[in-house]
Amino acid sequence: MRVEEKPDPTIHHPNDAIVRVTRAAVCGSDLHLFHGMMPDTRIGHTFGHEIVGVVEEVGPSVESLRPGDRVMVPFNIYCGSCYFCRRGLFSNCHNVNPNATAVGGIYGYSHTTGGYDGGQAERVRVPFADVGPSVIPEWLTSEDALLLTDAFSTGYFGAQQADIAEGDTVVVFGAGPVGLATARSAWFLGAGRVIVVDHLDYRLEKARDFAFAETMHLHEAGDIVLALKKATGYLGADVVIDAVGAEADGSVVQHVTAAKLKLQGGSPVAVNWAIDSARKGGTVSVLGAYGPLVTSVRLGDIMNKGLTVRGNQAPVKRQWPRLLEHIQAGHIRPSELLTHRFPLEHIAEAYHVFSSKLDDCIKPLIVVGEE
Repeated sequence: MRVEEKPDPTIHHPNDAIVRVTRAAVCGSDLHLFHGMMPDTRIGHTFGHEIVGVVEEVGPSVESLRPGDRVMVPFNIYCGSCYFCRRGLFSNCHNVNPNATAVGGIYGYSHTTGGYDGGQAERVRVPFADVGPSVIPEWLTSEDALLLTDAFSTGYFGAQQADIAEGDTVVVFGAGPVGLATARSAWFLGAGRVIVVDHLDYRLEKARDFAFAETMHLHEAGDIVLALKKATGYLGADVVIDAVGAEADGSVVQHVTAAKLKLQGGSPVAVNWAIDSARKGGTVSVLGAYGPLVTSVRLGDIMNKGLTVRGNQAPVKRQWPRLLEHIQAGHIRPSELLTHRFPLEHIAEAYHVFSSKLDDCIKPLIVVGEE
């Protein structure tokens, strides 16, 4: 990871915009790239899919934006008109990624997701500028808006796709930014009890303070599935959400074959814990990012327990109306997840601190330019 001079992006299509980035962030899924978990990550690719900034230039077809607008850019790149976009599945757009039949386009997330350069840079090209980015309301801070471009919207979506019923017990694996947002959002959707599992004390403390959740320390619990069964009357949780993804610890064999040897699309430890700790007939929501390779997931347990398993990259913009209501009403302040600030020229240090979990880092902000 290093900072280099690259040519400024230019308008390639009449519906493009060029955004001068003011704030970006490092995401937990960026670490999957950083650690070599995503295929076709090429040298010279600009990372970064959490972006706010100021519109600098627009193509001749752009009608909804004008130079000078302060905008937030969802991490999804999508056309807005294909079969999937018309159904709100913006993360599965059929027209923006020639390299895959599953995921659509994502800024700065390898050529597996389209090869688009990301926003951990001074400027970024924004395709389909009439569809994706939105002008930030005057009352919304840029840092709160930044968290809506992925982390908080993804967390809300993870709780939403779990179909939480009133009074449900919800378990969230992972107390990173997305897991914390998921746990906080579960209350809005009717949860009666929220339990967050992690292996770092400072993240569990944040889960208690920010998400008002019960917490369970992974290493202190012993057999985590058994501990969760005990905590739920030996039935299991109604809803379990995997907010960990491809680099989950917990099994040496799984971690080595996935994170080190790349024989799997990621360590399936967290998703298997989710499957095993859900009650029969319960729901598992998968938010953690995994590569396209097969993983050793407990399919037999899914079938025999009658589980519903749902997962996707979040269609971010679909979550914004409700989240903006919550922010304006004072129910949430997404920027409370930010713990560290780095200038763009020190982004390698940001990745190191975030990846190594140093200095109680939960979410690093990258300060790129003046607003």
